[in-house]
Order: sequence, then C-alpha cells, then structure tokens
Amino acid sequence: MILTIFAFVIWVSAWRFNSVLAASPNRRIARVAVPVLFGVTILAVWECLVRGLEVPSVILPAPSAISDAFLRSLDILWADFVQTVIKGALSGYAIGCSAAFAIAILIDRSPFFQRGLLPVGNFLAALPIVGTAPIFVMWFGFGWQSKAAVVVAMIFFPMLVNLVQGLAATDPMQRDLMKTYGASYWQTMLKLKLPAAMPFAFNGLKICATLSLIGAIVAEFFGSPTLGMGFRISTEVGRLALDVVWAEIVVAAVTGSVFFGLIAMIEQGVTFWHPSRRSRQTA
Repeated sequence: MILTIFAFVIWVSAWRFNSVLAASPNRRIARVAVPVLFGVTILAVWECLVRGLEVPSVILPAPSAISDAFLRSLDILWADFVQTVIKGALSGYAIGCSAAFAIAILIDRSPFFQRGLLPVGNFLAALPIVGTAPIFVMWFGFGWQSKAAVVVAMIFFPMLVNLVQGLAATDPMQRDLMKTYGASYWQTMLKLKLPAAMPFAFNGLKICATLSLIGAIVAEFFGSPTLGMGFRISTEVGRLALDVVWAEIVVAAVTGSVFFGLIAMIEQGVTFWHPSRRSRQTA
C-alpha cells in the first residue's frame, strides 16, 4: 500500500515538473529533458506498483527483474540481435527500399507502369503477414532469407507510395523550365525531382525502419532456427520466463528507436533546405 501511494506521488510530482520543463523558453533542453523524465517516471511507477500490489512475475515483471534478466542473457540477446536485426531486418530493409526506388523511377518514367505497378504494390501491401510468413519460410527456408523476404513484402508498398508522391511533387513550371534548358530526363531527375522527393523518401525510410523490425520478429514465429528475437519470445513465453521476453522487447524497442533516430539525423543534413525544416529550426 505504501509503495502504491509512493507511485502516485512520483507520478504527480513528475507530471508537474514536466509541465514546467515543457513551458521552458529553452526548447533544446525541454526536448531532451521532458521525454527522459517521462520515461524514468514510468519505470519508477511501474516498479512501485508491481512490488506494492505484489503482481506475479508471470503477469508483469518489475523493471529490476527485467534488467537482471537482461544482464544474465547478454550473450543470448546479442546472438538473437544479429540473427533478427542484422541478417533479417536490415537485409530486407535494404532490398525492399532499393526495389521500391527502382519501381518508383519506372512509374515516374511511364504512365503504363503507373497504372500497372501501383495496383500490384497495393496488392502486396494488403497481404496478411500471418499468411505470407509461413509461405516464405517454405520457399526460402528457416534461415534469415525468409525473414528478409517478409520484410521486403511489408515495406515495399509504403516506400513506393512515398517515393512516387515525392517524384511528382515538383511544379509544372519547374519541369517546363528544365525542358527550356534542354535537360534530359535523367538530368531533370537528378537536379529537380530527386531533391524535391527527399522529404517524402525520408518519411518512407522512417516508417519502414520500424516495420522492418516488426516484420522480421513476427516472421520468426512461423519458423526459425534456434536463434532470433521472435523465436526467443515464443519459446520463453511457453516457459513463463516473462523477464527474458521483456528483455527481448527492450532490445527491439531500443534498436527501433536508434534506427529511426539515425535516419532522422541524416534527414536533417540532407533536407536542411526544405521550407518545413527551416520553419522547425526557427520555431
């Protein structure tokens, strides 16, 4: 009971402090301090409530138990990380985004491909992962190749739609000006269309960054060697080792956040000229 009341006090105090930080004139400090304090508050309240209410670990382990399981299983977590993220998610991410870029160029080049390939991409996006994952496992085996294939199927259409929309974002006057200069199609693509498409492309890359990780993990539920985050989660759930399951979830969440953050940092350097980026910097 005391820990439960203490959790409530922590939450109210942190809420008040976060409100003060959010209203601070120093925006840079607020952008870092507010989410950090919010995350620490959630962990503290989680710990107090689980211990105060005596929640069984098979239902919800405390953050301290999860951290202990994380430290005990570092070698296993690293092997699962390599299998799922580096082999499955990143390879599928690279293949899917590259294929979407090539198809987007074809669609931009020819109205025939625009009418024919976009519906095919929409059809691939509508396929349920629970139906395609077992098929890909039968086609490509139990290794990382089948997980990469699932990732490609998941991220291809979101990336394609963003690229097609970005390549079409230029004004008719800008395209007419390039024709006036006698620019070829590829000169127009490199000097006009691709720079204009960069904000759209990075939106697709950020969306696909999280989708690729989810796809690789879910695909491992339908067939995997004795490695991988999805395999470990399904196995440890059957053994009621929820602390190890949460440790895998923490690794996946941190990996997805870091991957998203890296792409966002690259985006800031590439699209610094875009009006939306300049308005954020001056705000």
